[in-house]
Amino acid sequence: LVGGRLLPGDDGARAQFMFQDADGKRLTLYVGGVDARAARQGETAFQFSDEQGVARFYWTEDGAGYALAGALPRARLLDIAQVVYQQVSPR
Repeated sequence: LVGGRLLPGDDGARAQFMFQDADGKRLTLYVGGVDARAARQGETAFQFSDEQGVARFYWTEDGAGYALAGALPRARLLDIAQVVYQQVSPR
């Protein structure tokens, strides 16, 4: 962990955490509340996007939204996203 910030959001506070590995590669985890009506209840599914070399996995669960982003290969970022999910999941 190299830092974190509390940020404003449309529906309340957001948190952003930045991590860096031994090779200097960074990734960020963005967390915030989401409108439960907009999220699919009882469903968690990783979504993926990649723009200009920055891969992102994002998902919602139990009223919270998560986004993990970094310049990493998709498979590596998915491995990390699954670990994050296991750590933050209320189940």
